Parts: sequence; structure tokens; C-alpha cells
Amino acid sequence: MRSFLDLDRSFAAQPPRLGAVLARIDFGRGQESLYRDQLPALLSALAEQTRVASVTASNAIEGVVVASERAEQIVQEGTPSRFRNRNEREFAGYSDAIDEIMRGDQLEALSVPFILHIHRQLLRYTGGRGGNLKTDDNLIVRYEDGQRIVIFKPPPWQETEYLLRELVDRYNDASTAGVAHPIVLMATFILDFLAIHPFAHGNGRVARILTSYLLLHEGYGVSRYVSVEQRVFESKNSYYASLQESQQDWRQGEHRIWPWVEYITTILDGAYDTFEQRIAAEHGTSGLSKQERVRVHVLKHAPAEFKIADVRRALPGVSSATIRLVLNELRDAGKIRSSTGRSASWTRID
Repeated sequence: MRSFLDLDRSFAAQPPRLGAVLARIDFGRGQESLYRDQLPALLSALAEQTRVASVTASNAIEGVVVASERAEQIVQEGTPSRFRNRNEREFAGYSDAIDEIMRGDQLEALSVPFILHIHRQLLRYTGGRGGNLKTDDNLIVRYEDGQRIVIFKPPPWQETEYLLRELVDRYNDASTAGVAHPIVLMATFILDFLAIHPFAHGNGRVARILTSYLLLHEGYGVSRYVSVEQRVFESKNSYYASLQESQQDWRQGEHRIWPWVEYITTILDGAYDTFEQRIAAEHGTSGLSKQERVRVHVLKHAPAEFKIADVRRALPGVSSATIRLVLNELRDAGKIRSSTGRSASWTRID
């Protein structure tokens, strides 16, 4: 809410490099619309492949981990009759909540009751207080060398309902007035939502569901076909660092939104790049085996230098073991070469 009090101050001085990134994202949205008309079956298949990765990654960011075979069963086959532990209950709730948004024909308007509904869905199987705002103060902390360090102190719980309603109203007004690019407004809304931290449990996951919702509402459907959550999970350090930087002096209204906005736009820019790669890979490898799909992708569609994670994102459903097998075969054949170290990568020999 603090970011939307003084619009001139918050949205002035946009970093020049951000304009180019936003332009690429808008171009990706245009391509996405074109593919929806020309390749609807392919996009439907990509959406199904992405669901498990998105639900798994968003929960993993919060330490909620479910065995891979159970994760796929819960997401693809629906809620099991029996849960093995609380992690599975939270996992299933997230799956239901994000599915309701991704598969809905129409998106309802952003409102506080809608946000409470998302939270209720998230915790529906846990017996928790889903759909209720916090009734105690909470802190955002990290642990280093066994010590707890307070990163950010959200407003007192008594202010939560007022702040959340003000945030929703001011965001809707700013969006209608077009005071900034839709992606900038979306990222700023999420920044303020996380600063308010309205729930006792599940704030990060609700924020990521709202991110997908707001993107879809503005016509950016990339999170249907590429796991944005997976990209966040793989850059957790940058996620928390940019959030912390932008939340400094938030309560005084003297914070800077741009570190967080730039992080979000970078994630989306990369997601649209991966989307293009997946379209090319899937469209050109229909009917091929998994090993053949990897081979074609690496030799024809992947960047000249890439990592195994890049191939895994471009070819969901293909295991890391299969990817490594093909990469080793291509290396032995002199088609690619590998580097060593913590940031090991592969380079195509053209």
C-alpha cells in the first residue's frame, strides 16, 4: 500500500534498461497470442507439463517438499483420498488454488475476499485458519550461524485489514489509470502485499499465486507454459535480496521499488525466452523419443552455451538422467564440450 500513496515518487526514475526488458516481454505476449491461435493443442500440452513443476517449485521455496512420484500424482490425478503428511496437504491445497486460476474461463476482479479465498484454498486440507488474516504480529527472519536475524518487521496485525483493502483499491485505481506499465504495477503490488504479510502462514505462496493471476489478468499467460516458480526457486538468493532491498524504509514510504521490479521483469523475460525454446522444441520433435528430443533441442534450438537446467526447463517431462546421457553421447561425438566447476555448462561446437 505504501508504494501507491505517492505515485509520482514511486514510479519516477524508472531505470532506462528496464524499458528494453519490458519491450521484450510485451513482444513475447504478442507471440503467445499468435501461438494460441495457431497451435492450441501444443500450448495445451505445454500447460499440462508445466503444472507439476510450478506447484513443486513454489512449495519448495517455503521448504514444503513432496516426493516426486506423489507430487505428480497429486497434481495430475487430483486430491488423494489419504495424505501421508502435512507437506502433501499443503501441496494439494496449492495445486487446487493455482488450478482454479489457470483453468478458469473468466478471472474475477481483484478484491480482498478473492485474496482470502486463495488463502482458504491453500490451507483447505491442513485444518489451518485458511481465509483469515493474522491475529498476531509476525516477522520476516533468516538464520545465520544458529542466530535469528530480523530482516523486516511487517505492520502490526491490527492494521492488516485496512492496509490490505487500501492496497487493493489503490492498485486497481492505478491499473485503471495506467500510471505505469502493467508488469511494473503487478510487481509493486506483490512487493506491498509481502510487506503487509497479512497471513500467519502461506504469504509467499499466496503472493506467487497472485502473481500468476495478475499476469493472466493483463494478458501475460507465460506462467501457464513455463514454470515461473521454478525460475524463482533457482534464483532464491536474488529473490530475497531484491525483496529486502526494496522493502527498506517501506513503512516510512521512502523505499525504492526498482530492485524488486527489475528482479521480477528479469524472471519474466527469461520465462518468455524459455517459452519460445519450448515451442520450437516441441513443435519440431513431435513423435520423437525423449533422447531424440534432447538431441534435437541441444543441436538446433538451445543457446550456444547452456546448462542442464536450461534443457530441463525447455523439455519438461524429460529427466536429468536422460539429458545427461544424451549430453555425454554428444560430447563423445564431438558435437558439444563441457566446462567443470560449480557453474558447469555445455557449449555447442558449430
